[in-house]
Amino acid sequence: MKTIDTVLFDFDGTIMDTNNVILMSWQHTFRTLENREEDEAKLTATFGEPLEYTLERFFPNVPVEESIEIYRSYQRKNFSDLITLFPGMKEQVMKCKALGYKTGLVTSRLKRTAMEGLEKFDLTKYFDVIITPEDTDKHKPDPEPVNIALERLGSKPENAVMLGDTLFDIQCSHNAGIGAILVSWSLALAGKTREDLGENAPEYIINDPEELFEII
Repeated sequence: MKTIDTVLFDFDGTIMDTNNVILMSWQHTFRTLENREEDEAKLTATFGEPLEYTLERFFPNVPVEESIEIYRSYQRKNFSDLITLFPGMKEQVMKCKALGYKTGLVTSRLKRTAMEGLEKFDLTKYFDVIITPEDTDKHKPDPEPVNIALERLGSKPENAVMLGDTLFDIQCSHNAGIGAILVSWSLALAGKTREDLGENAPEYIINDPEELFEII
């Protein structure tokens, strides 16, 4: 790997353990609209997708504005109480910043709850740039979110990597020409190896946050 001066992070499932609140928001939506709960594996397979796309697929006969409001109303009420940091991730973000790496957050989560989570755990100040869906016209796996982050940071693709937990993170990274690092605590890709992922394989899979610095 070439010299790395820029480290980008995904939010959900990478830095922040939002798995519980996401699953509960989905089940709340299914109970409200269809009076049932959905198979959890089917839900985790959607992790990383823009919410609108998934809702339109799950509920094609419901106006997407209605289903979005049902989903997000649950998160607005419960988000802060149900999220936690993955062990060691705050320390690695802080270490990146302390060692002079340019740091960015690139997330498909709306700015309001992304900032709520960052502020709860005093992480905001450790990111030089924060890219949310409000900053882009296209979303992961399109490279636009990463491209915008790199432009704002003044970074070149060949000098950057991104940590993520879904295929959308890996594909977004590769589409932007940067290295992809998959975190093994991913719920969406639990237990997957580079061989399992084939053409979507990341350059690295880390089992512990501290392994990031063995790579960069």
